[in-house]
Amino acid sequence: MKVEGYEKPLWITLILTTSFMVAEVVGGIFTNSLALISDAAHMFTDSAALAISLAAIQIGKRAADSKRTFGYHRFEILAAAVNAILLFGVAIYILIEAYLRISNPPDIQSNVMLIVASLGLLVNLICMKILSGSKDDNLNMKGAYLEVWGDMLGSVGVIVGALLIRWTGWGWIDSVIAVGIGLWVLPRAWALLKQSTHILLEGTPEHLNIDEIKQALSSHWGVDSIHDLHVWSISSGKSSLSVHVVCQHREVDWTDLLQQIRTMLANRFDLHHTTIQLEATPCSDASGEHSYTGSP
Repeated sequence: MKVEGYEKPLWITLILTTSFMVAEVVGGIFTNSLALISDAAHMFTDSAALAISLAAIQIGKRAADSKRTFGYHRFEILAAAVNAILLFGVAIYILIEAYLRISNPPDIQSNVMLIVASLGLLVNLICMKILSGSKDDNLNMKGAYLEVWGDMLGSVGVIVGALLIRWTGWGWIDSVIAVGIGLWVLPRAWALLKQSTHILLEGTPEHLNIDEIKQALSSHWGVDSIHDLHVWSISSGKSSLSVHVVCQHREVDWTDLLQQIRTMLANRFDLHHTTIQLEATPCSDASGEHSYTGSP
């Protein structure tokens, strides 16, 4: 899916989420439900995350220039990191507020709480369906999907809490449900932050095995050794590779060898943005962890 294809589902999800967020805030204040307010706060981060994602797509469309030769694609990863930080903030707020309330729970209007949470669940399910088709193609979309997924579980929790409060009259259940929402959000936020940070630090893409790439390059016919091998991602789905390849055989056609290596990397590892420097002798600093000997 092209970047342009992500915009429509994000816009629809943003409109639905923001509209219902307002309804949840009003409902939470009216019912004195922390669980409902915490779910609304989570929905606020959803709206912010979706808005950031849309901004990232627009900025990412800008062409490369003399100052940013890779273009603005990495803004998507920055947006994902911001989304993760927002999730952390909301989860911590929920836990603190629940701690303050659990010993002195207010009266909860469980009927209204149940109605609002049920509508919220419906909105979440619609948004999840809209985003599900592209969540595995783009880190930004994955972040937005996780936000909505968290909201969906939050709505389920609020519904269960409303029913239990209605049947038992135990107001502290509301705070327990809020804590459960917060604890569910934290590991998801950490996973998203870890993944986006890995890309920002130009780590090896998770779907690629660097040892397999080393072996494939160093054992390729005509290759004596390789060094300065680097594999990283500019943004989701945009992996790049650079490597120095030493070929000391005069009978080898370098143009043909270069094309073979590029084709191999594209076919075996789906690496299409590659920079390969052929050398008759290794660079002076071609040693250590980035140097690998082949078997021509």
